[in-house]
Amino acid sequence: MAFAVIVFLVALAVIASERVHRTKTALIGAALVVVAGAIDQEHAIEAVDFETLGLLAGMMLVVRLTEPTGVYTYVAIRAGQIARGRPFPLVIALCGTTAVLSAFLDNLTTVLLMVPITFLLADTLDIPAIPLVIMEIIASNIGGTATLIGDPPNILIAGATGLSFGQFVTNLAPIAFVTLIVVVGLLFLLYRSKLQIDPAARTKILDLDARRSIEDARELKRTLPVLIATVLAFFVHTLLGIEPATVALTGASVMLLVSSENVEKALEGIEWSTLFFFLGLFVMVGALEETGAIDEVAQGIADLTAGNRSAELLGIAWVSAGGSALVDNIPFTAAMIPVVEQLQPEGGGGGGGDNAYWWSLALGACYGGNATIIAAAANVAAAGMAERAGQPIGFVQFLRIGIPVTLISMVMATAYIALRYL
Repeated sequence: MAFAVIVFLVALAVIASERVHRTKTALIGAALVVVAGAIDQEHAIEAVDFETLGLLAGMMLVVRLTEPTGVYTYVAIRAGQIARGRPFPLVIALCGTTAVLSAFLDNLTTVLLMVPITFLLADTLDIPAIPLVIMEIIASNIGGTATLIGDPPNILIAGATGLSFGQFVTNLAPIAFVTLIVVVGLLFLLYRSKLQIDPAARTKILDLDARRSIEDARELKRTLPVLIATVLAFFVHTLLGIEPATVALTGASVMLLVSSENVEKALEGIEWSTLFFFLGLFVMVGALEETGAIDEVAQGIADLTAGNRSAELLGIAWVSAGGSALVDNIPFTAAMIPVVEQLQPEGGGGGGGDNAYWWSLALGACYGGNATIIAAAANVAAAGMAERAGQPIGFVQFLRIGIPVTLISMVMATAYIALRYL
């Protein structure tokens, strides 16, 4: 356990220093825990979340195949024109769209769709893209909190409890909506000086003919129906009984079939460094799970709260936020679920009982995903796309925004839990 913890903390420190690429660090860390026996090879493979990797790879390929048509440029121009080239309406449009799509698609898919549009829009308006991307990451995690399918921790909780889509919405959407308004407003005030749009750029985007941005109409006719069908399939994937990764990879496969793009060239559009970073991270976290380190942290809540319901609810929320910030909210939620099952009174779950324990876990895990650049899959994916665009988001750069945002969000979540459930 000690070795697995040390390797993970050292890897985290190296990633934060930005002296070594995070993918190299994650892969070396993964190799160390496997070679040292902190996790055996079989369990290391099991620790890799191929669902996440498949979703990432599929959507990266979809975006890569549709990008040359100019459709994202078209959407970016129209978004700028709808906002009249003004900073605040632009931020509201981007963050609002991101939050809503995150709630009903999932935050990882939404980020993969929104970030390319954001870079094109920022370039057109001659403003820095990174503040907008950071706000979208944060909006995606908050928006994803609102529903059962929006954020992976909620999916895990639903699978373990049988809680319904409606129960997630009625218990989590109100606080997610309020948190989104407060956080986006504060972030706009923070970045306002960097998002000043020159009148010439504003006039330029208003005068643009968005239709002229379509570079390959024939290719668009072939790929756009597949893109639309893929997005629609995400909305109904639970009814169809298929996983999001299956939707993404099926869409990518069909698009490869109908597209005139060379397969080898298309595959170059996949951000392999991001996928391998996830692979290394999953193995390191798997070692923490295998050795019992995450369970030790989670079990500590039970010892500290000593059966006090108020302390348990707030302890679950804050420990989940802190643990998710360091480890990634997916495995930490998985480790916390058995602990919450032990802590809550009899009858919790979809059949009734004290479900406030599950809402505390969901709020802590989802909001904690905003703390660091590695705390949630959407964060890592956005960072990979930013790096590919030549505008990397540094670990410390995101941390300076993520920690205050998480603290503000958790204070609001604490007040909500106290008012509604205590």
